Amino acid sequence: MASPRLALSVVVLLLAAVAMTEALRGAGPKKCCHQFKKGPVPKGLVTGYFKTSQICSKAGIMLKMVTGRQLCVRPSDPWVQKLVSYLDAKSTPGKMSNL
Repeated sequence: MASPRLALSVVVLLLAAVAMTEALRGAGPKKCCHQFKKGPVPKGLVTGYFKTSQICSKAGIMLKMVTGRQLCVRPSDPWVQKLVSYLDAKSTPGKMSNL
């Protein structure tokens, strides 16, 4: 009789552990940058970008590439700032870019 109770207790504990880990995982950011591309990327290979969450330990920008991949870059790099300005001007109707 102790065996079914023990088995039920183990199953309940396992389900509780799984529920706790899933709940904790859902609260964090989906994408963070841990490594960054050092050199410039040709603007013709980039289709868009987004900033990583403020919850991430390092500030980053994810570049969306024409290949479908995403690439992490530092927002403080001058070439990244120029690329972001170019992409912003390109996506804003009526705004001209001189690049």
